[in-house]
Amino acid sequence: MKNSKIAIIGTVGIPANYGGFETLVDNLVLWNEQSGSGHPLAVWCSSKSYAKMLQSYHGARLHYVPLSANGAQSIAYDIWSILSALRRGSDTLLLLGVSGAIALPFVRLFSRVRIVTNIDGIEWKREKWRGLAKAVLRRSEQLAVKYSDAVIADNQAIADYVTSTYAQPCDVIPYGGDHALEPAADLSAVAGLPEAYALALCRIEPENNVEMILQAYATLGRPLVFVGNWDRSEFGRELKGRYSDHPHIVIHDPVYDPGKLRAIRQKATLYLHGHSAGGTNPSLVEMMHFGIPVIAHGCAFNRYTTEEKARYFMSAQDLSNAVLKLSPPDAAEIGRDMVEIAQRRYTWNQVARSYFELADG
Repeated sequence: MKNSKIAIIGTVGIPANYGGFETLVDNLVLWNEQSGSGHPLAVWCSSKSYAKMLQSYHGARLHYVPLSANGAQSIAYDIWSILSALRRGSDTLLLLGVSGAIALPFVRLFSRVRIVTNIDGIEWKREKWRGLAKAVLRRSEQLAVKYSDAVIADNQAIADYVTSTYAQPCDVIPYGGDHALEPAADLSAVAGLPEAYALALCRIEPENNVEMILQAYATLGRPLVFVGNWDRSEFGRELKGRYSDHPHIVIHDPVYDPGKLRAIRQKATLYLHGHSAGGTNPSLVEMMHFGIPVIAHGCAFNRYTTEEKARYFMSAQDLSNAVLKLSPPDAAEIGRDMVEIAQRRYTWNQVARSYFELADG
């Protein structure tokens, strides 16, 4: 259906403050407005996350649900959003994540709406989920694949998993990363940082191999700037306490301002990516646009994202060896490869066009 009325469900909302799905929605809305594609868009947002609740944003209507988009309320939040979208006559539901998939069998009974679901990164396999939560997420994934008209994965490794597990086709649409280059660099952000440094940037969670990276750099004696939300968990606070006084490691609080983040990124001489779950990680594709060499965890997701042209590690010793063996010519070549891949695959123009084509059917 050309120019279908699309409801976007499953995120905290827009304007985006932080998060891969929120950044995706922000850029879909911007592209729809700037390209003149003509899709009526509506985005469901959590009123818990916005002090000022806008009625519209770059041409998209915003609707608010009085629940949290994350944690224990996420399932109810998504179901509420789905029912609201159906009442408002949406032609297409674009579901980001599988939290609300338990409602899809009922949607199919009473509606002919087109359902397009990005299943995210095989969420139930993440280390942080246990017991009932893991079982619910796995069942939600099954329902999402079964009842969606189209399933999206952001990485070929996830698409392969969907095809082999459910015998269902799966479209691969990654994230864009070129927005990271757009703001002017706020150079005040790099005041006090080393002249040259390796950069790691992530949520401070075990699956991002934070401790592995810190262990490697504690022995290397080379500058590392590690940006993350250290104070949000006991895991992060313990690592922060252990490494804050290390002479070559800068434990940096999270940075959300785009200009400051650009300044920190563009001054780095090496990017370390420890994510081992979740598919195509936005922080990786954003960094690839800077032309800086990448050493990434050697999981299938990262290898697909970088087309096997980065360097990879599976342990602290692997990382140490990769850093020591990285010659200036090799580093320059990897940086050039990262930019070429990023410009070919990870721009929002390509990503948004693919989403809207799939939404229209």
